[in-house]
Amino acid sequence: MMRLSDTDLRRSILAVTHHKMEERENFPDFDSSPVFADRQWSNAQDPEMDKYPTNPETDWNNSQEPEAIPPLSTAATAAELAEAVAETPEQQTGFLPVLKNRNFLALWSGQVFSQLADKVYLVLTIALVASRFQAPDQTISRWVSAIMIAFTIPAVLFGAAAGVYVDRWSKKAVLVATNLLRGGFVLTLPLLLWLSDGWELGQLPLGFCLLLLVTFLVSTLTQFFAPAEQSVIPLIVERRHLLSANSLYTTTMMGSVIIGFAVGEPLLALADTLFTNLGGGLGIGKELVVGGSYAFAGVLLLSMKTGEKNEVEHEPPHPLADLKDGLRYINDQPKVRNALIQLIILFSIFAALAVLAVRLAEILPGMKASQFGFLLAAVGVGMAAGATTVGYLGHKFSHSQLSLIGSVGMAVALIGISAFTHHLWISVLFITLLGLFASLVGVPMQTTIQAETPEEMRGKVFGLQNNATNIALSLPLALAGVAETFLGLPTVFLALAGLAIAGGVLTWYISRSTNSKVDRI
Repeated sequence: MMRLSDTDLRRSILAVTHHKMEERENFPDFDSSPVFADRQWSNAQDPEMDKYPTNPETDWNNSQEPEAIPPLSTAATAAELAEAVAETPEQQTGFLPVLKNRNFLALWSGQVFSQLADKVYLVLTIALVASRFQAPDQTISRWVSAIMIAFTIPAVLFGAAAGVYVDRWSKKAVLVATNLLRGGFVLTLPLLLWLSDGWELGQLPLGFCLLLLVTFLVSTLTQFFAPAEQSVIPLIVERRHLLSANSLYTTTMMGSVIIGFAVGEPLLALADTLFTNLGGGLGIGKELVVGGSYAFAGVLLLSMKTGEKNEVEHEPPHPLADLKDGLRYINDQPKVRNALIQLIILFSIFAALAVLAVRLAEILPGMKASQFGFLLAAVGVGMAAGATTVGYLGHKFSHSQLSLIGSVGMAVALIGISAFTHHLWISVLFITLLGLFASLVGVPMQTTIQAETPEEMRGKVFGLQNNATNIALSLPLALAGVAETFLGLPTVFLALAGLAIAGGVLTWYISRSTNSKVDRI
């Protein structure tokens, strides 16, 4: 057998070294560490931005030639070669790499149960109102309106402030605690309603007031859960897989909307029936399902490792100063600011659609106004399909390209809806396409915010994002119905198409005028 000389071995090692350095140029994020070493803010030269700590940049493009490698033994050389091959980064795309990530799998599993519980909780409150508080001669609308207000107020009041505290606390602890506490509040509902039976507070049943209080507390905890969940994704997922992770996140979110609202009522009825048959005559099966889902999500999240620092933050939060810091950062980062504007536009369009869907269902042949949920479900199906497509094919395009394609597609779909308001299946087709193209906007824009924002600022940024979107939702909800009354349904849909186009053009213009390294992940 021919034996390699020391000279031949050194040449082999040198070749492997060059190969690994070329891979680092092509995959600057190959390190699985949650800290992104190659992040550069677009205005890093701005002295005002010096207060935001950054990680040192490793410039692989200007790397020096490798030093001469001393002679090595054959065994050491073989070990080095094996290690070099083992360190070659994965080049897989799609959902498979993130599903192999145990930490993301724990987060995603917790998200499934938590988001299903969120949607079914609203169904639970309506069922409790109908069975306990609504009189036979009353409509349920005023009761439901009060519940929706209790659910919405925390989003407006605490959405931004919650992000400040998320930055100071362990994000894993926030995710676990908020789920366990929400589960505990829901599980106490049967006891609270039983104790308050027959009592009144003013002119309202005390039990209904307690239901509003529990709803307010559950929604308040959700304001902490949402920015913590968004902030933890970049900690446990490599940067090149962020688009796939957010695609899976969006798919799950839209799936929970469809499944939660579609099967919530029969699921709760089945839970009550099963619990009664098992010997529990208290009729608390519904609360056990919802509260148990929250609690189970918290238990699943216990196994997640985020790699966060173990040091405890002793300095107390300064909400106003930290909020100003977050606003200043968003203002100084055009990519983040533009992505946030795009998401606000996207949510505004869908808020208007939620109102207009009732009128559209009323005038479509073969439908009733009460069946508008069928049209919203079609949007959810389209968004789930679009998010799946982005997860597998989105890596071939930049974020700005995806956003522009999505914005143009949304505009075309809205124009199609305006032109076929009296054709059921054509309208359903365009509504489904609207959801599909919306994913091409929402997923890359959310990924851009995650990738461009350093760890110590994510809670503030995502808190402000949740607060801004919740406030922005209020205006379309208030104006869409009025605009439809005076302008007509087709005209309002055309106006929404113009808004979608404006958002896409804005993204494209900013992406061309600024140079960001994180536009393609």
